[in-house]
Amino acid sequence: VIVKTHELALKGNNRPWFMRKLVANLRTATKGSGVERVWQGHMMVGLTLKDEEAWPEVRDRVQDCFGVAKFFKSYSAPTDLEQVKTALSGLLEGKSFDSFRITANRADKRFPVKSDQINRDMGQYVKDLTGARVDLTHPDLHIHLDVLAKEILIYFDEVRGYGGLPVGTSGLVTAMLSGGIDSPVAAWQLMKRGCQVQFVHFHSYPLVNMSSIEKVVDLTQHLTKFQYGSKLHLVPLGEIQKKIILSTPPAYRVIFYRRFMMRVTEELARRHKSMAILTGESCGQVASQTLENIAAIDAVVNMPVLRPLIGYNKEEIVDVARALGTYTTSIQPDQDCCSLFVPKHPETRSDLETVVRLESVLDVDELVKMALENTEVREFSSPVEAA
Repeated sequence: VIVKTHELALKGNNRPWFMRKLVANLRTATKGSGVERVWQGHMMVGLTLKDEEAWPEVRDRVQDCFGVAKFFKSYSAPTDLEQVKTALSGLLEGKSFDSFRITANRADKRFPVKSDQINRDMGQYVKDLTGARVDLTHPDLHIHLDVLAKEILIYFDEVRGYGGLPVGTSGLVTAMLSGGIDSPVAAWQLMKRGCQVQFVHFHSYPLVNMSSIEKVVDLTQHLTKFQYGSKLHLVPLGEIQKKIILSTPPAYRVIFYRRFMMRVTEELARRHKSMAILTGESCGQVASQTLENIAAIDAVVNMPVLRPLIGYNKEEIVDVARALGTYTTSIQPDQDCCSLFVPKHPETRSDLETVVRLESVLDVDELVKMALENTEVREFSSPVEAA
């Protein structure tokens, strides 16, 4: 299997470090799947399979590895076009197609035959062998020939990856994972940019059932296949909510919930040397996500708050959630902490001065300390063989 990158090729002097990280991630991702060896070549990574039967499992795992732009199952032939024809004859046996295209890539410019001539020569051979016609626009079968220094690689179907950067190259961020549709998508987007993500979930158990906890456990395990190891912090918010309800106006409850969640998340982030907080908020989607309320909530923290979905509409977020496989879990009904004691008419245009004044009746430091002391931590790994 040959893996090609795109963005990593632009990294200049840092490219070797990014490539080493990609190789390490591919080794982890394919452990136990039938890969004998993962090796680095020039601007590519190779995986040697034990046998053909390993391909479907390896394909799925490599496709989920960030930094991979495209990859393909290839076959090696000597750097002699007559021997390539012999190899092609065997590889095409049993394949049914009415049209085809040959695309040669002469990576080794010392090879005496230019790419265009290889295309014509091999195209005539395949046409005579199979009776199929040449179609450069919409072929039934696309035959690729990569000419390297010591071999010619033959492959048929390219599989597209997600691209991006290898996870672990951009630092650690701490995501607030609600169990809804948006926050898993936000976490996935930052993983694609090379970030390792740890998760924080706020729940109101035992004031409500454990359904939100069960959902985020499932979501975290699913997202872990993209970064191979995850940590989930389960933070009880119920006691803080009861204090807020007894001491503050109903319209401001959700804003105070969120301010406490931010404080706790920031402390957990700092303890684990995380560089930013990550949320799935989208501007104006719900009452707490107006610009005024976002500003009032962010005022309690001193580290960057990343919102990769801030300009997305709901349909766009749902499309990504479906594609990455979290949507079905996210839409399962649950009792999450932010739906507990929600006022009928929440404040949508809060000002910071009023928020600070109303919140002053609460013992903020003591409540944050209590939540942190009762936080449960769970760890996840993927694939299972890497545990």
